[in-house]
Amino acid sequence: MSRPPALSSRETQRLFELILRLRDEGMAIIYISHRMAEVYELSDRVSVLRDGQYVGSLTRDRLNASELVRMMVGRPLSDLFNKERDIPLGKPRLRVQDLTDGSKVKPSSLVVHAGEIVGLAGLVGAGRSELAQLVFGVRKASGGVIEVDGEPVVIHSPREAIDLGIGFLTENRKEQGLFLELAAQENITMATLERDASWGMLNRKKAQTISDDAISLLNIRVPHSQVRAGGLSGGNQQKLLISRWVAIGPRILILDEPTRGVDVGAKSEIYRIMNQMARQGVAILMISSELPEVVGMSDRVYVMREGAIVGELQADEIGQESIMTLATGVNDSHLKAEQP
Repeated sequence: MSRPPALSSRETQRLFELILRLRDEGMAIIYISHRMAEVYELSDRVSVLRDGQYVGSLTRDRLNASELVRMMVGRPLSDLFNKERDIPLGKPRLRVQDLTDGSKVKPSSLVVHAGEIVGLAGLVGAGRSELAQLVFGVRKASGGVIEVDGEPVVIHSPREAIDLGIGFLTENRKEQGLFLELAAQENITMATLERDASWGMLNRKKAQTISDDAISLLNIRVPHSQVRAGGLSGGNQQKLLISRWVAIGPRILILDEPTRGVDVGAKSEIYRIMNQMARQGVAILMISSELPEVVGMSDRVYVMREGAIVGELQADEIGQESIMTLATGVNDSHLKAEQP
């Protein structure tokens, strides 16, 4: 069986209890999943397929994350992020000063240079997505300044943000990003329609070229560009949505949970394209709840708590503990002070 989508945590736990009970009663079960935690919890033996080929199997006593990732993507876990980009940082490409919506986001300031990947970390509800939406014009700002390449800009809508070379990958691809009933090509070219149309007419040949190039660049596994987006796997849907913003030739790319709900192979490919775009001078702001991802991909990290940016970590300061200390507002001195 393949894990049903969109289960609550309680429903998932009940499913697991049923699976384990059936196993104990002697039923043979094949469970298909890319979620590591589920694999560890349920499996007596794990077999790995990559690109349609059998790679190998591991028994429960030999299961470890590094070996499993190596089998799934063809290289060690330590090579998954590979953030060595070997280029000097450019000038500030995105600068935000005291940006606020007066409610969810308190006055917040940050800067992202050309060729830099900056992480934006924090607990759920800290205001990270809302801050990104202010930059992209999805939410209305009540104060603050946005600068793109040193020039103050006013962004009232996503269309204005796109015209400035800003792309925004939303955290929920199915509800906020993709048009599931449309073809892959239409989803890819959605942000370039106005730019590439002539007298209101779509240049179909150009649209085909753009989508074919994006599919090739991100290694999106589709039989052709007219396949329906809703029929693709989660990983291919996510890469499809990223390709929409690659297609505009962005100066700034905001990625909100770029690898949510995708397998480790798709994660590796998304990290590859992020590094490639940074090498080309794109300024990337990455929002992520996965701390290994934040630590592994970020050149610097801003941390938000209760709607405000509460700290900035330089490269040599980035770590899961330092991020969580800022995100929670709790450190060892606080804990010691509370002890009787």
